[in-house]
Amino acid sequence: MADKIPVYVINGFLESGKSSFFAYTLGQPYFQTKGRTLLILCEEGEVEFSKPLLDQTRTDKVVIENAEEFTPAALMALNAKYQPERILIEWNGMWNFKEFRLPHAMMLEQQITCIDASTFGMYYQNLGMRSLLFEELKNSELVMFNRCDDIDEETLVKYKRNVQAICQQAELIFEDANGEIDMTTEEDLPFDINQDVIDLQGLNYGIWYLDAMEHPDRYAGKKIRYQGLVAVPDGFPKGYFVPGRMAMTCCAQDMQFLGYACQYDNSSDLKEKDWVTVTADVEKEAFDPYGGEGIVLHAVSVEPAAQPEDPVINFAG
Repeated sequence: MADKIPVYVINGFLESGKSSFFAYTLGQPYFQTKGRTLLILCEEGEVEFSKPLLDQTRTDKVVIENAEEFTPAALMALNAKYQPERILIEWNGMWNFKEFRLPHAMMLEQQITCIDASTFGMYYQNLGMRSLLFEELKNSELVMFNRCDDIDEETLVKYKRNVQAICQQAELIFEDANGEIDMTTEEDLPFDINQDVIDLQGLNYGIWYLDAMEHPDRYAGKKIRYQGLVAVPDGFPKGYFVPGRMAMTCCAQDMQFLGYACQYDNSSDLKEKDWVTVTADVEKEAFDPYGGEGIVLHAVSVEPAAQPEDPVINFAG
């Protein structure tokens, strides 16, 4: 892996801020390393990469205009011509990222998605555009929402949850003309976290799951109740199971299971895919299958339950 050429990809729709981000990155001292950089543009936006910037940063710019021309063989030909130490790719948001392929000599080091918050709602409601968004987002490490000016906080919180449902691992940044916006207030949650028992019905379970992943300390010591499906992952220690819910983030083909480990002495009596109502204490603690600390539930009670009217949480709705 050490011998492979690192590739950094930024994607998003036209005028979402991709070129501005790359132009800024190229100009930073921490990016001024030895060797040359190959910048591959799959579309050209309003921001141009000036010749002085390219010369100063030892960057060669290449434009690939058609998706059919973006192939491993074409990338290897560019590598032979320019012999870069690193490659930056500005992906065309209208190309399906499912078709993104790198040759064996290269490895994807980082994937970033830029989103224009002023148009995100329109794109997300369009099934075809949402499918493209899903492919761009699902493996991103960083998602940057820009142009958040004049968008109310409730809408931005909704956008945040939409994206978190697709790429739970990503860091999300929201920016307006004044810089980064803090999006972490408890008041944005649709449930009261100070109740004796936080009752999580339907979509609220999904919102809690995502918020607990980002802010585990917020829920440590709390008690929750919800309906979930029984799952027992391979290799889980005795006395644990996962009560969770299926969630649709884009379309029916892209559902995923959302759930945290739950300690329960009688877990061996549970059947996979049965519905249960779980009341549990929430703790943040080390758990080997996580590879570190995370949310672990400690069951107070686990009772059989009927399948809810809406068994799948729909973040796409």
